[in-house]
Amino acid sequence: MPEKPHSETPASAVPPWEAKRAPRRRGLPRKMFMLLVVSGLIAVVVQAMRARPVEVELESVKPGPLTVYVSEEGRTRIRNRYVVAAPVAGSMQRVSLKPGDMVKAGDTVLTRIEPSLAPLLDARTRAQSQARVDAAAAARSRGQEALEMARTAQKYAQTNWGRIKNNTDKGTISETDRDTFEREAEMKTREVRAAEFALQVADFELAQARAALLQLEKPAEGGAVIELKAPVDGLVLRVQQESATVVTPGMALLEIGDPTDLEIEAEILSRDAVNIRPGAEVRVEQWGGQPVAARVRRVEPAAFTKVSALGVEEQRVLVLADFKEMTPELRALGDRFRVEVRVAVWHSDETLLVPAGALFRVGSEWRTFVFRDGLARLVTVQAGRSDGVMTQVLGGLSQGDEVLLHPPDTVADGSQVVRR
Repeated sequence: MPEKPHSETPASAVPPWEAKRAPRRRGLPRKMFMLLVVSGLIAVVVQAMRARPVEVELESVKPGPLTVYVSEEGRTRIRNRYVVAAPVAGSMQRVSLKPGDMVKAGDTVLTRIEPSLAPLLDARTRAQSQARVDAAAAARSRGQEALEMARTAQKYAQTNWGRIKNNTDKGTISETDRDTFEREAEMKTREVRAAEFALQVADFELAQARAALLQLEKPAEGGAVIELKAPVDGLVLRVQQESATVVTPGMALLEIGDPTDLEIEAEILSRDAVNIRPGAEVRVEQWGGQPVAARVRRVEPAAFTKVSALGVEEQRVLVLADFKEMTPELRALGDRFRVEVRVAVWHSDETLLVPAGALFRVGSEWRTFVFRDGLARLVTVQAGRSDGVMTQVLGGLSQGDEVLLHPPDTVADGSQVVRR
């Protein structure tokens, strides 16, 4: 019997679980691609959220010299100032000199005074005039003795300086002692010059007193005009009475001084002045030229009260300093010119130093970050003196340690850091 041809299975004969199965799709590569994209995005986010090392500036802790200064505003002033006063009462002529004019001792006529006769030429007036003459003579004798003492001290200082200057053996005497002997010789020379000026002033005052006494003793000759001449060489600093007027004895007329004989006065807080010694180094700045060197001559023993710009009462002390060398540029300075002085109050030739910008306060302690194995480690530092740029290290750090300079707020103990 022949076979029946094969026929398709009728739909009614297909099982129901086969009929619901979805046809197979070819989307596996697309799924793999999407999975890779999502994984890459996650990796990027994780890498972005991972803490990155902070770039910082590093400085080494190393030894070096340190000088601590006290900065303050100061003024120049002429060391020896002379006020010319009216010797007698009378009518003064107009002063023709102006501030800055050169005068010569005993030659330049400052002004002329026509004395007024005393209404009563009694014994008391004559006795007072004679007493003024005697006082002026005694002042001249004292000035002569002071000049002789200054010359003797100058000779002694010059002899010592000559002996030290000729001693060229290295190590025999320190540079500081050599500078001290040289400064002493220079100061004694200036003291002789000041004593000579004082003697000239005494001679001038004695002549004025004698002229006043002569005016009383010989009133018939009283029509003579008294010429006031310059007592010392120098410049006119100030004309206190310029117009013609009637003057009284002792009335200030002019002020004379030598502008090349300058010194510096600075008003230093008393708590800083206790650390300043004569001979300390001084840097003079902000005077109109390059910084120049000076040296402290005297720290006055008495303080005074001064009210600051903020209304705070402060105790201040006058510190006087001399220029080491009066250069041609410094001759442009005059009396009462403003300068800024930096006075050395402490010095060390070699001490362990750390940049001041690496230190910060936490409570009452100084701390800093030290760079170790790529991490910032917080350490406590025992800080000493500081000049504002470098600070002395007394403990907590060792030579060669690298510290973070001006660490940002994002740096903490254990943070990863990298050298900038």
